[in-house]
Amino acid sequence: MSFTIYPAIDMRGGKCVRLIQGDYNQETVYGDSPSDMAKQFASDGAAWIHMVDLDGAKAGEKINHPFVVQAAKNLTSSIQIGGGIRSEADIAFYLENGVDRVILGSVAVTDRDFVKNMLKKYGSKLAIGIDAKEGYVATHGWLSTSSLTAVELGKELAEAGAETFICTDISKDGMLSGPNIDSLLQIAEATGKEIIASGGVSSLGDLQSLKKLADKGIKGAIVGKALYEQRFTLRQALEEVSS
Repeated sequence: MSFTIYPAIDMRGGKCVRLIQGDYNQETVYGDSPSDMAKQFASDGAAWIHMVDLDGAKAGEKINHPFVVQAAKNLTSSIQIGGGIRSEADIAFYLENGVDRVILGSVAVTDRDFVKNMLKKYGSKLAIGIDAKEGYVATHGWLSTSSLTAVELGKELAEAGAETFICTDISKDGMLSGPNIDSLLQIAEATGKEIIASGGVSSLGDLQSLKKLADKGIKGAIVGKALYEQRFTLRQALEEVSS
């Protein structure tokens, strides 16, 4: 059963950063160049790279897109991008510039009709980002929490044609405390679609635990802080899930 590792590049102010639980005031800078980081991940064997425009998520428009396009055009790894994508023009821009998958997050809550139309048009080129705080979906760079549960949103958009969901438990993000497996399984069961786990991966053991759930729909994991803090290398992670 295949399981994909998605090394993460979170971009803010043109640098690679990590936030703790999505808090823009708790930022650590891990590199001056998202392009160099993407190149390194690609050379270490990443089949996919997960990029997030944190400035874009807050502003509601794409801001760090030049780095994304550069990675998409120059690297052999597939690229997925999220953060601030609110219009069809943004989706088309990324797909026309070599990006393989575009992630819709806040707009999946605030304008579900728009998202359903985009799913009809672009299908598997889109992923739905479900970022949850205590089971409820958070939006706009995690600055607001909606009254919608992650399970409700997942079910509705799976019925509308979404094939891939990226599920983040905000309480786990950047904490290196292990993923919220119960929550991931709930969404996997409700949607019957491919789930990519995000937030909390701290060890090769966490990856092994997630991989064991591949037959239940958990098909991949986004790994960020654990790589930057050198808990393990990307090569070790890839080896762990390929065995």
